[in-house]
Amino acid sequence: MLLEQSTEELVPLPDFRNFGVLLRILLLIHLGMLAYVLVGLSVWEEWPLRLGEAAMWVEPPLLGTLLLLSIMMPWLNRLSYHMGVLGVSALAMFLVFGQRKVLLSVLQPATALLPALLFTMMLVVSVMLYLRLRWKSLSPRLTEARLAALQARIRPHFFFNSLNAVLSLIRSEPKRAEQVLEDLADLFRVVMVDKQQLSTVECELEVARRYLNIEAVRLGDRLIVEWDIAQSSLMAALPPLLLQPLLENAIYYGVEPILDPRPVQISIAIKDKHVHLGIKNSLPQAGTVSQHKGNGMALQNIRQRLLLHFDAEANLSTYANNDYYQVHIVLPYREIPHGNATAPFSC
Repeated sequence: MLLEQSTEELVPLPDFRNFGVLLRILLLIHLGMLAYVLVGLSVWEEWPLRLGEAAMWVEPPLLGTLLLLSIMMPWLNRLSYHMGVLGVSALAMFLVFGQRKVLLSVLQPATALLPALLFTMMLVVSVMLYLRLRWKSLSPRLTEARLAALQARIRPHFFFNSLNAVLSLIRSEPKRAEQVLEDLADLFRVVMVDKQQLSTVECELEVARRYLNIEAVRLGDRLIVEWDIAQSSLMAALPPLLLQPLLENAIYYGVEPILDPRPVQISIAIKDKHVHLGIKNSLPQAGTVSQHKGNGMALQNIRQRLLLHFDAEANLSTYANNDYYQVHIVLPYREIPHGNATAPFSC
């Protein structure tokens, strides 16, 4: 019971500044309006007129509500989920009430006010319930991301290769062996922190560098990484454990199978209020024995987490030819103050 209550508290209000959320709300309301008009038709030829009349009543309070909700998001985020739903319902009903008070005396009898308010409340609750169910349907991806990251870290080839690398360094380079063990322990610790909060570019870069330090022990000079990180992007919000799985893919498919691989290129920049993250790695020649086969699980997992955190405002695309493979992620720029992100280390 306590677990169910704690889970309920974690359900957030929809982000009414998110393009995807606004698009879904508009689509749901207009589909409902169209269904209402079609069901009430007595003569089919009247549907354009009835639809226009319905739009006259629906559009002003709908657009006004969405505008005010986007302005009030910082205040709404301080409320619990249920109080937030009540606040959204009250705001929508207030705007409908104001519209009806102005127009009812001319267009309809005053008895239509109460049904309109009740219908507005039912409509708001229905839309909020849909958005809540949609969030819950995607939220298991956060847990899956944690488990997938943990499983990736204890994959036999990675775990035993890392330990063998440590053993080979203990006598000759004890300080470096100690550092590798610390990096390995930190990577395991990463999956234990809260994954429902956003991280920052700075934190994700630190995770990535610790992972690369471990891989550099066994790959040596074959692993070359070129960084192109804009200083202005360091506090930008990123889903946690976004960069490391992409680097792991780049190494597994673009460094391990090749005797003389080209550098893995990592770029992060801010353009037009969006974060652009790119990773590019070489590919082995098609058909070679050393070529690894993939199933795309890591990319699919990242797509789902981007959808959960940023909805339709984020995008992941890939490009491949005979020589290289590139992943490009675009997501809206949101700055997280230092110390407020999910921080696996001290970032």
